[in-house]
Amino acid sequence: QEAAQKLKPSVPIKFHISSRTDTGVHALANAAHLDIQRAPGKAAFTGQQLVQGLNHHLRPEPIRILSAQRVPSTFHARFCALSRTYIYRLLLGCAHHSQIPVFERDLCWAPTGGPLNIPAMREAAEFLLGTHDFSTFRSLHSENSSQSPVRTLLQLEILPAPGFLAHHYLHRELEFWEVKAKGRAFLYRQVRRMVGALVAVGQGKLAPRHIQELLELKDSRAFPPFAMAPASGLFLKSVEY
Repeated sequence: QEAAQKLKPSVPIKFHISSRTDTGVHALANAAHLDIQRAPGKAAFTGQQLVQGLNHHLRPEPIRILSAQRVPSTFHARFCALSRTYIYRLLLGCAHHSQIPVFERDLCWAPTGGPLNIPAMREAAEFLLGTHDFSTFRSLHSENSSQSPVRTLLQLEILPAPGFLAHHYLHRELEFWEVKAKGRAFLYRQVRRMVGALVAVGQGKLAPRHIQELLELKDSRAFPPFAMAPASGLFLKSVEY
């Protein structure tokens, strides 16, 4: 919003983003809309002018505008979204956090304790698919206490994945995996709790059936405190319209 104000609009900018993320969470792509009005006599910005102008002012920040286009006045970046896709990056094979490749620090979670039981994690993930009251899988705070806990999880897959610089790691016993979650909308920290619980299943700390039991409890306080995944591995991959 500050970058847009530097384009000298004739009225203050109204900026709306599709999804907010916690501190430490990343976005490979997000979407937003803004209303920008130029002074009388000046032509409206083209999409390319907006991209170039905003990126010029965003240069010091770890964010870039990839594209911009004109949309109808009825469009809303948050409420018109059909679904949101998150990926959570897991790095397996690290006995200690010092073994995380330097270029992957703060971009993945490397749970210790040996290999994960991926088939058990996939079995547990099946319980989370579909429409449920996800109260146990959300963190409560004052802003969302009145929010409905019912959400529909369209996809939850656990897949092998390359590292960002995978070819440099071939001499080491490192494996990257991604947990891919897709839904219309998610509750506060829902994805991080789901991933943490699945990893706990993979470590043998929970059984797959415990995931169903946690769902049925519908109580945020029932979530095991050891099963919260850190923010660093979570990425908003895309917003679908």
